[in-house]
Amino acid sequence: MSEDAGSKAEEEAEALEEGVVEKGDFILVELTGRVEETGEVFETTDEETARKAGIYDEGRIYEPRVIVVGEGWVLKGLDEGLVGLKVGEEAKVEVQPEDAFGERDPEKIRMVPYRILRSRGITPRVGAQVEFEGRTATVRSIGAGRVQLDYNHPLAGRKLLYEVKVLKRFETEEEKIRALIQRRVAGIDPKRFGLKIMKRKVRIEVPEEVLYSENLQFVKRGIALDIMRFFPNIREVSFQEVFKRESPRRE
Repeated sequence: MSEDAGSKAEEEAEALEEGVVEKGDFILVELTGRVEETGEVFETTDEETARKAGIYDEGRIYEPRVIVVGEGWVLKGLDEGLVGLKVGEEAKVEVQPEDAFGERDPEKIRMVPYRILRSRGITPRVGAQVEFEGRTATVRSIGAGRVQLDYNHPLAGRKLLYEVKVLKRFETEEEKIRALIQRRVAGIDPKRFGLKIMKRKVRIEVPEEVLYSENLQFVKRGIALDIMRFFPNIREVSFQEVFKRESPRRE
């Protein structure tokens, strides 16, 4: 083994022992993203924080997020900032506009006659987002019979600040596969899924409470593709849907 290769192996071993996050790690993260300039919260994994910030969504489940570091599952700047963090520690990660939602592009701002929007059933209000000509835009101003539409992302040009805590790093093959299931099936303990890992196959038992979920077939396909992507030795993923007889009540 060369000196460089030996040094790299030692660094990886030390990182593993110390619980330092590296690219390719499967981790579970709590996070809250803010606009640095204003402190405005735009995303969070914490329900209480979402309610206080006025961004709570009843249709969403708030829970820690599964991330494979370096896979682009979060903004580039955050993805890169996770590397080097220690499991269990809280940290702040600054994300520059170019590593978030990009710089603001003046070419994406246009003026549209108010009457055209109204003719299409759109009542513009300053600050509101509207769908026009197949794209989402933010209404920036209304005046003199014209509406200014901004097709930039609402957070384009903004520097962001993430508060993050790495709760866990998944180590074993079983832990990582359950993490991939958790990513696709929110709000259900991944241990509720039966799991049998063989040399080239994985069999997953789907609990009854998940069977009536919306888009279940797409969810199962997503889980299967994720498993085969991260575990090249696995050639087949099968799902078994399980219904269990209720135990008779005792008098």
